Amino acid sequence: MKITYTYWKENDGTFLGYLNEFPDHWTQGTDLEDLIENLADLYKTFTENEIPGIKRVAEFELV
Repeated sequence: MKITYTYWKENDGTFLGYLNEFPDHWTQGTDLEDLIENLADLYKTFTENEIPGIKRVAEFELV
């Protein structure tokens, strides 16, 4: 399974990012590997639990 995410490196060297499916929820890591681990944890939490108020990005095909 591939998960898309957006990330960037801050001036202090910290990596910030979010899952594209859940853009309102950012996390951080000390390096890119740490960030990806934290993003994976977020993905598991958001998809395994019914959490009220979690916004998701989705798409559909109009025919």
